[in-house]
Amino acid sequence: MRLHVGCAQWTHPAWPQPSRDKLASYASWVNAVEGNTTFYGIPARSSVENWAAQTPPDFRFVMKLPQTITHERRLNTIATEFFAFAAAVEPLGPRNHAMWVQLPASFAPSDLGTLAAFLRGAPREHRYAVEVRHRAFFDDPRVTAQLEQVLADAGAEWVPFDTGTLFGRPASSLAERDAWMKKPRVARRATALTAFPIVRYIGRDSVDETVEGWAYLVELVHTWLTEGRSPTIFLHTPDNAEALNLARLFHTTLRTRLPLLEPLPEPVSLEPPTLF
Repeated sequence: MRLHVGCAQWTHPAWPQPSRDKLASYASWVNAVEGNTTFYGIPARSSVENWAAQTPPDFRFVMKLPQTITHERRLNTIATEFFAFAAAVEPLGPRNHAMWVQLPASFAPSDLGTLAAFLRGAPREHRYAVEVRHRAFFDDPRVTAQLEQVLADAGAEWVPFDTGTLFGRPASSLAERDAWMKKPRVARRATALTAFPIVRYIGRDSVDETVEGWAYLVELVHTWLTEGRSPTIFLHTPDNAEALNLARLFHTTLRTRLPLLEPLPEPVSLEPPTLF
């Protein structure tokens, strides 16, 4: 019984981290991370080798495909770019949990044929997780079913970004206002299509509001775990300062209810060594 939790990044000025090997420090707190930086370009293979060296084999990276593939080419004529990306992240081995296909809000139901063709032609050695932002996929039951069928046919997962707590009341800080401008406002999903569901959840500046808002997600993940699924949950806040602690708290909350759940690692101490 395994639950993976993590954040949108592995370094933050507010987190207790050493000056070097920040990923290794992060991986002592949680066991997954969103690979957001790869959206902006294919990483150097040497960088990926370093990422692998700093994380255990069961750590999960959910790697975002470069924007050239998803936003500029919109999944059309992207074989060269895709295989270059796949070759670059190959050193992660089993840590490469899923190829994250984040599509722009303009990617509409009329584009489902393109997504289906991409998933049919994608190499089977990788797992795929798709995030859509067009409102019709969430608001029109017929369109929702069509997307679910496309994903199910390919064994791919639908990655929801749960912004319900964030938009639950007006923004009250600069960070919350910035998140209001950038994050999608779509309906909440509670359906897993595969054995490896992935959810992105963003709360508020307030830890209490963030925890209160994820109550439904605790119940959902509890159900998934008892069904034999192995979910990955990413915790966000508007400025992410508390995201690392919140990810551990989410895992602890589930482990309190499911004692057989495998524990997270013990965080690496940053206290200076002593002679005694």
